[in-house]
Amino acid sequence: MRLGKVIGKLVLSTQEPAYAGGRWLIVSPLGKDQYQNPRIRRISEIYSVVVYDNLGAREGDIVGFVEGTEATAPFEHPMPIDAINAAIIDSFQYSPLT
Repeated sequence: MRLGKVIGKLVLSTQEPAYAGGRWLIVSPLGKDQYQNPRIRRISEIYSVVVYDNLGAREGDIVGFVEGTEATAPFEHPMPIDAINAAIIDSFQYSPLT
């Protein structure tokens, strides 16, 4: 699982019925400096990810998302999906290793 900040949402004109009840978010993975200070508002230098969300995350929330095969686990049948929101993070603490 990686952490990222929701920076927007994706609006589709049509959607596969199997994705009903969820929506698509644009998530900027947290960079090293953002772990040390999550209030940094800039977008990280890491490529943003489109994440399927059925938990109700909002813009500005920190989310935990999983990618790859694990992202398809919540679905009844195999789905073509790259990333899914697994958690909405209330707070976290980070202490870099020295």
